[in-house]
Amino acid sequence: MFKNILKKPVLATVISILIVIAGGLGLLSLPITTYPDIAPPMVQVSTNYTGANAEVVLKSVIAPLEEQINGVEGMTYITSTASNDGNAQIKVYFELGYDPDMAAVNVQNRVSAASSKLPSAVTTYGVTTEKMQNTILLMVSFFSENPDYDEVFVENYVRINILPELQRVNGVGR
Repeated sequence: MFKNILKKPVLATVISILIVIAGGLGLLSLPITTYPDIAPPMVQVSTNYTGANAEVVLKSVIAPLEEQINGVEGMTYITSTASNDGNAQIKVYFELGYDPDMAAVNVQNRVSAASSKLPSAVTTYGVTTEKMQNTILLMVSFFSENPDYDEVFVENYVRINILPELQRVNGVGR
């Protein structure tokens, strides 16, 4: 067989063309997902307890929220962090393939139920619940070559003019 291909290059060309056509037909018939689910959906709950240290935030904010959130439908595990500047973050991870919108609604309902157990300073500031993706799909960096525009100017420009436009795009979280 290989001797025939070496002696007759037309046969090799025809076989190559047939392979390319079969590959093209196979490519058109295969289902392709633009962004396959490789990381489980996650919902982040964050808040701020001004003036509290990490231990106070843990006992008075994270504990009641975790107690209420724990066991939400589709949840696999939960992690939380508290910092000495009063910030608290709870990340709730869900089963792969679970609807992130439904997960965010379920967690928000649980957070609302726990709001009566939170300190008034926390409820005044607010507790935000948002769905997030663990992986970075796109990272953008802005800079100015003009020395008149420092990094503070560029940051303010991006916050005012670019960030709102990006957040209006369907599927963009942060």
